[in-house]
Formats: sequence, C-alpha cells, structure tokens
Amino acid sequence: MLLTSIPSFIGNGGEQPDCAGGRKAQEASDSAASDIPSEYLELYKKNGEKIGVQWTILAAVGKRETDHGRSDLPGVKSGTNYAGAAGPMQFLISTWGGKARIPMSSSVSGYASDGDGDGIADVYNPADAILGAAKMLKRNGAPENVRRALFVYNRAWWYVDQVEEIARRYAKSGDVETPPEADDSCDDPLVEAAPSEVVGEILAFALAQRGKPYLWGGTGPDAFDCSGIIYAAYQAAGLRIPRTTFQQWPFGVKVAQGDEQPGDLVFFNAGPGTSPDNPGHVGMVVSKGKMIEARCRLCGPIKVTGYEGRGNIVGFTRPLQNPDVVDQLKKLRSL
Repeated sequence: MLLTSIPSFIGNGGEQPDCAGGRKAQEASDSAASDIPSEYLELYKKNGEKIGVQWTILAAVGKRETDHGRSDLPGVKSGTNYAGAAGPMQFLISTWGGKARIPMSSSVSGYASDGDGDGIADVYNPADAILGAAKMLKRNGAPENVRRALFVYNRAWWYVDQVEEIARRYAKSGDVETPPEADDSCDDPLVEAAPSEVVGEILAFALAQRGKPYLWGGTGPDAFDCSGIIYAAYQAAGLRIPRTTFQQWPFGVKVAQGDEQPGDLVFFNAGPGTSPDNPGHVGMVVSKGKMIEARCRLCGPIKVTGYEGRGNIVGFTRPLQNPDVVDQLKKLRSL
C-alpha cells in the first residue's frame, strides 16, 4: 500500500520504441497470461506504455497488493483497510486526492486519474487506479530506477524484492528490463538531421548529457536543471543565451506549434511561481514530438521524452533568431 504523501505535479511520458530512448514492451509469459485477468493485463500493458513504465512492474504491484482486484479484504472494493488504503492498487485516499471518487472537472491533486474517460477518478475502478499507479511509479524513478520507485510505493525493501520477483515471472524473458545506457550511435541520425551545423553541435552536447542527474541550479558538467542543460548546450556551440527558464522564454523568437525544429525550446506552465505567461519548465526539441529535458529531482535522469500530449505547453521559441544570437553567429563564421 502507499505510505507516502505526494505533490500535485504528476509526470507523463511515452514508451514507444525509437533510438531516442524508448523500448519495446516485454512479452507476457505463460504465467502472466494464466494469472492476470485479461482486463487487467490489457490495462497494465496499455498504461505502462502510455506513461512509460514497465508493465510487468505495474502488474506485479497489482498482484502483490490485491491479487489483481480479486482479494476480498477490506478496502479493495469499498471502504479502506486498516491503514486507509483503497482500491485494487491500494492508494491511501490522501495520495489519491482526498476522496475515493473525484470529478475530473474539479481541481485534482495527487494521483487521481481517469483511465476510462468517464470523467470520474475512482480509486476502486481498475482503469483509473492502474493509470494512477503508473504515474506514481514514473514520478518516483521508473523505468530507470525501479527499486526506488517501488520503495516509495511501499517503504519496505522486502516489498520491493517481492514485487520484482513477481515481475520477473510475468516477463517472458524472465527479467525486469530497464532502459539501456545512452547509446551514442543513436544520436547520429538526430545530429545529422539538424537544420544547421550549429544546431547539430547544440544537439550533440545535449544528447551526451543523458543519464546525468537533475540538480536545481545545475549547469554541469555532472548535473543540470531544465534551463541549465540548454544554456550549456548553446554555450558548447559558442553561443550565449540567458541562463534561466524565466529569461529564456522571452529571449527566443516565438514559433507556432507544428513549426518547431530541433534546437528550438518548448516551455511548460509547471513549477512554483509559474503561469501561462511565465513558464517555469523548458525542454529542447531534438526531433518532431521529442525533446531532451532535465525534469526534476525525482523524475529520473536527463532523458529524451515526448512533449506532444503534455497539456501544459505554453509555447515554442527559437533562440537562434534572437538578434543578439544572430550577431554571435556572424562573428563565429568570420573567425
């Protein structure tokens, strides 16, 4: 069961196979097919792919908590158990959002989710609960640091060991797969497709930072925050741009969504003190629909993620068209 309080900011992400950091979902073992109800198996796979966590881990949590909703113990189908946990994935009501059933039209905090599109985040509904659990695992380190994510889910290492063992049984490979280390050869097509040589230099630096941790105020070389990696990437190409997200937003020339190119910046209304006119989070476009970002301390290492479908996008900018950067480029070409 969940034994921790959580913030209202929830991560999102994808798990599509591509060279920019995605991977194919693991095949289900015969044990998984026979043990997991078909409805649940479909939900584990669907939400694991949607959010970007291992479906086998998600399913193993469901097995360990309530035997995929089949348990008749208190709190599984109604009410709460002795600790205040509810539903097939055993959320504390406080971590779900304060109530067991929450209209999505209201202000929603925690992991309350609407997985079946009926407008209600229902902790007892498998579609809603499994989506919420996937978000929590993602928020706390999965797919890279699965053990940390599971420890946050239920703060006991024996629990982590048990869930991992179940996940191994559910995977046809018999293993819990984690994303591979950054493969430099995967960067080549992105860099070669850059619209200019200078953008290629910017991308090459940024992509080389994958796997490094997030650090608020960090500008490298060992850790970065969201605007710090962008500042350092442009600096690596010999260009000076503002350091912080709040400064970077008005600096670049605005670009319409759909016209963005690699090297452009994508801004989000996320973080303290931000608003639709004052975004607090930024990523760098590396290809259509993909960006590299240093998201937050608990969101895992710097990685390539998807920005399409992230509902809090404020807009896109192109720093290379700022007059000051244009002058810098002219000087670089004259050297």
